[in-house]
Amino acid sequence: MPPMNTAKPPVVASKPYVVKAPFGAERNDEFYWLRDDTRKNPEMLAYLQAENAYADQVLEPLKPLQDKLYKEIVDRIKQDDSSVPYRERGYWYYTRYAQGQDYPIHARRAGTMDAPEEILLDVNELAKDKGYYNVGDLQVSPNNEILAYADDEVGRRQYIIRFKNLKTGEIYPDVIKGVSPNLVWADDSKTLVYVENDPKTLLTTRIRKHLLGTDPAADPVLYTETDDSFYMGVERTRDDRFICIGVSSTVSSEYRCAPANDPSTFTVLAQRERDVEYDADHLDGRWVIRTNAPGADGKKATNFKIVTAPSNATSRKEWKDLVPERDDVFIEGFELFNDSVAIAERSNGLERLRLLYNDGREQYVQADEDAYSMGLATNSEPESEWLRYSYTSLTTPATTYELNRRTGERKLLKQQPVIGYDSSKYETRRLWATARDGVKVPVTVVYRKGFKPDGTAALLQYAYGSYGSSTDPNFNLTAVSLVDRGMVYALAHIRGGEEMGRSWYETGKLLQKKNTFTDFIDVTDMLVKEGYAAKDRVAAYGGSAGGLLMGAVANMAPEKYNVILSQVPFVDVVTTMLDPSIPLTTNEYDEWGNPEQKKYYDYMLSYSPYDNLKKQAYPSMFVGTGLWDSQVQYWEPAKYVARLRGVNTSGKPVVFRTNMEAGHGGKSGRFRRYREQAEMYSFMLNQLGISQ
Repeated sequence: MPPMNTAKPPVVASKPYVVKAPFGAERNDEFYWLRDDTRKNPEMLAYLQAENAYADQVLEPLKPLQDKLYKEIVDRIKQDDSSVPYRERGYWYYTRYAQGQDYPIHARRAGTMDAPEEILLDVNELAKDKGYYNVGDLQVSPNNEILAYADDEVGRRQYIIRFKNLKTGEIYPDVIKGVSPNLVWADDSKTLVYVENDPKTLLTTRIRKHLLGTDPAADPVLYTETDDSFYMGVERTRDDRFICIGVSSTVSSEYRCAPANDPSTFTVLAQRERDVEYDADHLDGRWVIRTNAPGADGKKATNFKIVTAPSNATSRKEWKDLVPERDDVFIEGFELFNDSVAIAERSNGLERLRLLYNDGREQYVQADEDAYSMGLATNSEPESEWLRYSYTSLTTPATTYELNRRTGERKLLKQQPVIGYDSSKYETRRLWATARDGVKVPVTVVYRKGFKPDGTAALLQYAYGSYGSSTDPNFNLTAVSLVDRGMVYALAHIRGGEEMGRSWYETGKLLQKKNTFTDFIDVTDMLVKEGYAAKDRVAAYGGSAGGLLMGAVANMAPEKYNVILSQVPFVDVVTTMLDPSIPLTTNEYDEWGNPEQKKYYDYMLSYSPYDNLKKQAYPSMFVGTGLWDSQVQYWEPAKYVARLRGVNTSGKPVVFRTNMEAGHGGKSGRFRRYREQAEMYSFMLNQLGISQ
């Protein structure tokens, strides 16, 4: 195992600054000066560049291992791969990759897949000579002739809309800046409905419509949202009759819809009400709505239910139960067909699909393993008798099936090709850890067959645990390289997600947020106790809100982890949530709490990773960020690392890598992100005593 380079980390200036709360609380933040909203401060940029240079020096001895990992990962990818085509308005649409190219080619064929290919967008051409490039949304007009697409050249998630004539290839002069990547055409194929962003907070503020050939500055405003705790989006209903504006916060939502042939006057489906959420779709003369709204008995549908309403409904009084709420089943979503409703559910920590036919019959889609992920795939035609769904597990690459709802026939449409991979050599299991308050926490592990839980293996444990976002056991292309080296890879399905239903989320946020952190630590303890890992060979990994998790467990139980990997981590919770000008802040008061209120301030301060750094021995750490990150600003991890260096007594390496050309998702392109992953994993393997 090559030794780590003994280069000295950069010195960063300490400049006292007092962060004040409205009720009088004060905290000193000696690295507050690292914040620069313009990303132009020479002293700040010099520090980030010095950290990158230090990372280069420290990781230089690991370059052969990094290159080996990168080659392994990339060699598993079928480079000239394509997606499963789907049919819409007479065309088959698909995305394909060409050999050696980083970006997708979006294409279609008329009538049949044997017809000549029409390229909608070659993203490789658009991304040429750009450090970062992303197409966030693209939509073809109802007459099949014009493409609208939204692109981002910075990574800050503020997009520009452009238009392309698919017959002539002409790029229209119409350019709309400062938008969210969410586009919907009206029936006339000339009018585009879109979402405008605030340039500073990036909150979705207005819905506008653009008529091709007119000045975007004069685009009419269809709706303005004045509550900055809400986000907005636009969509067409399943039957294409309506365009709907969906408005949602963490705890409530509201739909307003207009005819797709005249999107000018929008009617509210049901007025917003705190703690009432719903989403809706329309087919066959009725609204079908997923909601947690209370019924006639006043009982809230905590795990959600499905109701119906007439097309002209304007209040919840007109809603009628179709699928009642159940305590043991969480309803995640649905898809409408002419003869049935396909319902995405969770039960006992696992996903499943249920078909509810219009005549009252029910059918469940069968799974092939005891720990898996299953969900609705692209089902573009409600009249089709085939249901497309996705299936994967930690041992099964992403697979698309088609189930005939009339005959029960199942077709395998595609399985993600993974070159050189043999699923029969691997095994996955669902385990349960008992949290310190007695709650059972699901855990999914994968390892090579023949593995013995004798307490000697190295382990990488991953989790997220926020926003009700569930961590499902999807196939992980990069984890194969770890498991092939004898490691165990584990997913901890901790509170804060929705794996076990809505209460799993409710008991992992606000004033119960610490359950997320203690669950993760308790899962680690179980895996070590049961022999899945040596107690001194455990690595932990999380990103974004999962990076908050990493910072919290590093403070609470540093002795239990040999190395921690933290990408774009949300670590300065209180200061960020006190500043409503920062993107996402106001929308997230119901996730973390509003620290302008003392009870939330005190609780958040008790776990905020930056504020709880103290003199103790910390694990080895790899921390990554993007200069243009719009979700977790670069200065959070920069400040965190700067303060950590001053209190860490372990002498173990702390590497801080800033991508100077990217945002929250890292570098763009399908290969470049694997280079970043290989660098991080080479660091982890070295710290765990794995050199090959």
